[in-house]
Amino acid sequence: MATFRLQSTRVLAVDLAGDAVKAKKGAMVAYDGEMTFKKMTGGGEGLRGLVTRRITGEAMEVMEVKGHGTCWFADRATEINLVRLTGDKLHVEAGNLLVTEPSLRTGTTFTGLRGASQGNGLFTTTVEGTGQAAIMSDGPAIVLRVTPGTPLVVDPGAYVAHTGRLTQQLRSSVGLRTLIGEGSGESFQVHFEGEGLVYVQPSERNTIGGQM
Repeated sequence: MATFRLQSTRVLAVDLAGDAVKAKKGAMVAYDGEMTFKKMTGGGEGLRGLVTRRITGEAMEVMEVKGHGTCWFADRATEINLVRLTGDKLHVEAGNLLVTEPSLRTGTTFTGLRGASQGNGLFTTTVEGTGQAAIMSDGPAIVLRVTPGTPLVVDPGAYVAHTGRLTQQLRSSVGLRTLIGEGSGESFQVHFEGEGLVYVQPSERNTIGGQM
C-alpha cells in the first residue's frame, strides 16, 4: 500500500513497495529505488474516459508510477493538501489534482455556471472510493465545514475542492453599481449547503465573475 507523506508543504513523498499511484504528468521531481512511469489514457480512465474528457473539455494528463522506493512530487511550488476518502467523493478541478491512490476512481461531473464563472468550463473532476488523494492550492488551503442550516459562501476564484453531501448554487450580485464601477468586485459567489468540507485557497485566480 502506498504511503503518502508531506516532505514539506510543497513536496509530496510517496513510499511504494511494488504498488502504484496515479500522478499528474510531469509532477515527479525525484525518486530513489526502482520506478517505472507510464502514461495513462483518458486521465487514467481508459478509452471511455478519453472520449468523455474530450467531449467535456475537462483535460487531465496522468501517469502511472510503480515500483519500490520513494517518489517525490511537486508542481510549480504550489501548496499540497492530503485528502483521505472513505467511500465518499471529492470534487476538484483537474489542474488541482496531483496524486491519487489506484484504489480511487476518477470521473467527470457537470458543474454548470459555477465552473464557467471560474473560467474552467462546465465540468469538473471527481475522485471517489477509499484511499488518499493529494490536491494543490495557491497558498495554504483552509478547510471550511458546512453544516445543515449554516451555508457557506465562497468566491469562485478561491474555490479548490469539496467533499460531502453538498449542493452548490452560483449567485450573482451584478447590479447597476457593478456596471458603473462602484460594486464590491465580488460579482459572483458560490453558495454551498448541506454537510461537508470545502477547500479554499488564499489566492483568487482570474475568473469571469471577477472581471465584471
